[in-house]
Amino acid sequence: MLALLPIVILYVATVVLYALTREDLAGTAAYWEYFVPVVAFISIITAWANAYARGDSRLFYLIRQLIIWGAFLWMLTTLQALGVESALGGAKTTVTLILMLAMVAMLVGLYLDAKMFFYSLFLGLCGYLLADPANVAVLGKIGETFKIEDAANKPMMMMTLLALAAFLVSIFLLLSTRGSVAARRSR
Repeated sequence: MLALLPIVILYVATVVLYALTREDLAGTAAYWEYFVPVVAFISIITAWANAYARGDSRLFYLIRQLIIWGAFLWMLTTLQALGVESALGGAKTTVTLILMLAMVAMLVGLYLDAKMFFYSLFLGLCGYLLADPANVAVLGKIGETFKIEDAANKPMMMMTLLALAAFLVSIFLLLSTRGSVAARRSR
């Protein structure tokens, strides 16, 4: 199904970026900066049907998305022009960027597209784990819930499984939106 492709790209790219960032926290800020417009674009195109299903104007939906993502991109550009990376250092800049992206995705998820809410939870967990390696202990608790032994020592496996779980929730939400659109069109 072609409608799943943007969501697949979103989660696969995030897991790959998480793996790269675990290896070189300071050196991957540029990759995350390039990823922000990709997330914005995917957010805009994957929730387009939600506006129709809810009976909202697609124009107002597009305006709201452009305001949210445009403001975020403007803020990132401004911070970069002010030299925030040299002030914070590469590692802190990367973690800050990931957590800010998670917050904006959560905002979009709460107001426009529930799929982005679940993505923001996953991305926020990525940022939390990257902020301090000792934070992997939280994966132990998550692993206990799913009966995975020694989950804290398998962060890549756990993050891949959590990405898969969030992806499955996104598929469910996408299918329910498709059902709403089909029902609305049949009236």
